[in-house]
Amino acid sequence: MNRILLVCILLVGCFMETSAQYADLVLPGATQTSRYLPLLKNKRVAMMVNQTATIGKTHLVDSLLKLHVKIQKIFSPEHGFRGNAGHGETVANSIDSATGIPIVSLYGKHRKATAADLKDVDILLFDIQDVGTRFFTYISSLQELMESAAENNKTLVILDRPNPNGDYVDGPILDTAFRSFIGMQPIPIVHGMTVGEYARMLNGEHWLSKGVQCNIKVIPCENYSHQTFYRVPIKPSPNLPNMAAINLYSSLCFFEGTVLSLGRGTDKPFQVYGSPLFPKQGFSFTPRASAINPTPVLKDQLCYGYDLSNAPETVPHKGRRIELKWLIDAYKIFPDKDKFFIPFFSKVAGNTQLQQQIVKGVSEEDIRKSWEPGLAKFKVIRAKYLLY
Repeated sequence: MNRILLVCILLVGCFMETSAQYADLVLPGATQTSRYLPLLKNKRVAMMVNQTATIGKTHLVDSLLKLHVKIQKIFSPEHGFRGNAGHGETVANSIDSATGIPIVSLYGKHRKATAADLKDVDILLFDIQDVGTRFFTYISSLQELMESAAENNKTLVILDRPNPNGDYVDGPILDTAFRSFIGMQPIPIVHGMTVGEYARMLNGEHWLSKGVQCNIKVIPCENYSHQTFYRVPIKPSPNLPNMAAINLYSSLCFFEGTVLSLGRGTDKPFQVYGSPLFPKQGFSFTPRASAINPTPVLKDQLCYGYDLSNAPETVPHKGRRIELKWLIDAYKIFPDKDKFFIPFFSKVAGNTQLQQQIVKGVSEEDIRKSWEPGLAKFKVIRAKYLLY
């Protein structure tokens, strides 16, 4: 083999290995303290953060306190400040025992910071690890915090973090008739953006309430691109405990809108799926009552199904996409098809069309073709706001 060609192949191989295995070279926005500490100096700061807001192994709150930043209060999203509350579980206001800082829950009935919440605040800061799907609620919390900031003339500093699913864009575009907290804007299920990029889109497309504009300062990541394989160092929620769950989430979350279990209440949430009514063979599992929010109707019931937890870790590649085959096959083998879907499915999918297509037996290829016009338009919009 030509020696120059061999060297080139080796260099490309080393680059791919570096991007896939040494993503610790990526520096999230939080680590760029010199870029945002001047914005916080002599200011009363409110932070929307959870357990993923760290600099190295130290929580951002602790790091900023050591740097003499005045943290007035903490706003907590779904799963709470420490990330240990279950899916949909109410999180009450409290005091952080480690620091004595007040924690105001912005999940549940009180989702938006009010003028009263912000009267003793000069500037806001957001730092939460997202996983790049429409139905993961952190981007909805980001939107409502931006609206509160805009309505109360506060600047919002966003410490950006890599998106572990940021290398592809896929899924149906949300029909805004099905807006909810798990889908607030006309974007696909996998949007391929960091929270900093998404915030720029919310402003640029005038998607905030009443078209308000939020004064945002995005502190970008370093050494990151949308083709970087980023292994999330801290689980972003109780039911996304590892990279297998994070990679499968966009495909298996469809089962939230069915009578099947997707493993909540087991040690493999979003890595298995099944039902007591599936053929009694092969893999089985039982959602336990003691676990965080297992599917209520299947609690303590033996389910038969499929274990996807041993799938190879997903590295960015051209063909990466949402897998529809599991949902389609599950519908085919479920004995009582009239009871397979529940009304929540339209919110998860963002439309009624996907359920209708599956019931009618439309092929996966044709379902994907129906997504293409919306995805093409979204990608044009998305391109205007990319930072990486």
